Amino acid sequence: MKRLAGQRALVTGASSGIGGEIARKLAAHGASVILTARRLDRLDALAEQLRAQHGVTVETLAIDLDDAAAPQQLFDATEGAGKPVDVLVNNAGFGYYDDFVHIDWAKHQSMLQVNVIALTQLSHLFAKAMVPRKRGHIMNIASTGAFAPCPNFASYAASKAYVRNLTEALDYELRKTGVRAIAVSPGGTRTEFLERGGQVLKKSGEFAMMTPEACADIAVRKMLSGRRSVVTGLMNAFSVWMLRFIPRAWLPRVIELSMSSAVEKAASHTAP
Repeated sequence: MKRLAGQRALVTGASSGIGGEIARKLAAHGASVILTARRLDRLDALAEQLRAQHGVTVETLAIDLDDAAAPQQLFDATEGAGKPVDVLVNNAGFGYYDDFVHIDWAKHQSMLQVNVIALTQLSHLFAKAMVPRKRGHIMNIASTGAFAPCPNFASYAASKAYVRNLTEALDYELRKTGVRAIAVSPGGTRTEFLERGGQVLKKSGEFAMMTPEACADIAVRKMLSGRRSVVTGLMNAFSVWMLRFIPRAWLPRVIELSMSSAVEKAASHTAP
């Protein structure tokens, strides 16, 4: 059943990985899709596939959310241009895997701009537009890293904890408006995230990796079922559930051991 027929979805970070697969799922449900990311060639290639496979309208916008003006530009190009958005997917985001002090401040700042500031502004802009229409969905991509302090991923995990808490609070505030928000927390997923973040996957970590297709399927199904928050995958959900039994003082060490058993720093990202 095409649950989103006649509706329009905007997906950030749609050029690959989880964002691209979420766009596919939304198109399969009948939604017209606006794809945005930095790489226009990839967006255009995906747009062609979605049009051919699902017969939906697909538009592409090359925008870098590291630019502070980008969220308003996206809003102006959609809602401001008479193209109301019924489903907003804030998927764009990245992190750097290294000691906090060894990561250049410019990289921290860029990551926080995309993961926190842009996501928050987009959620604010589009939620205000959705409420008068009394319908809409906002999907914000968090991470299993949102549930604990993560050494070598300190800023990234903190940014995702912010995303998770913001989204769950927002959904509660919107409970009588017809608009819903969902925080989606993936664990390890086979995307370009590892390479961009300076991680190399060990063989011992391969068994725990999900496909972006599986992650996207869970995300869209749970959004349509009205969930406020979801951890994708049974293994990830169990791991997060187990964290509640670990004393807070032990968590950084436990997380460090868990992550180092699955990934290592890429040579180009190691400390000088």
